[in-house]
Amino acid sequence: MKLKYTALWLGLICVFVFILQSIFGTEYFLLINELKFTQPWRILTSIFAHSGGAHLIANLFSLVLFGLILEGRIGAKRVLWLFLSSGILINLFSPYERSLGASGAIFAILGVLIILRPWMIIWLQGIPLPMFLAGLVWLVIDLFGVFHPTNVANLAHIGGLFVGVIYGIFLWKRFGDRWGRKKRDIHLEKKAEEFDRKFMN
Repeated sequence: MKLKYTALWLGLICVFVFILQSIFGTEYFLLINELKFTQPWRILTSIFAHSGGAHLIANLFSLVLFGLILEGRIGAKRVLWLFLSSGILINLFSPYERSLGASGAIFAILGVLIILRPWMIIWLQGIPLPMFLAGLVWLVIDLFGVFHPTNVANLAHIGGLFVGVIYGIFLWKRFGDRWGRKKRDIHLEKKAEEFDRKFMN
């Protein structure tokens, strides 16, 4: 059976874990740094757990949107591997006493897209930006958060972005845009121009 729509399935797991949190409490699912090797399931469950409805919805939006875009380029299995491995890796080296959420793994997805589709336009706070520039904005925001801490795990975001960029570099030769656009896209543009010249003039 061919794996499809990985981001949707991962999102559904996040929703399911959130329901379990509402029944049993969040304490059983979050990453507690001093317990992560004696209770190793927390390394995995904390990836899918969230602190509240707003946290969950924000992460679901990013995960499904960018996860499906990336799946269209590199395939569902690679997205699944990236999400799980980056989330686990970030949690293994997490400096936070307590943490939860899919943000680090989602930032790994974003990091891959920054390398493979740097000129893809996205909307960031209502402003259209190419993917690579949006990545720089996210990095600056998280670096600022490191020195002015809040309840956001900024180091997890930075770590995920770094993992994604490294993996994106590894994949670029096979899946990346060339000079900002794939040759196939340029070919289609030329075909469209030829059609316009023949039939639209």
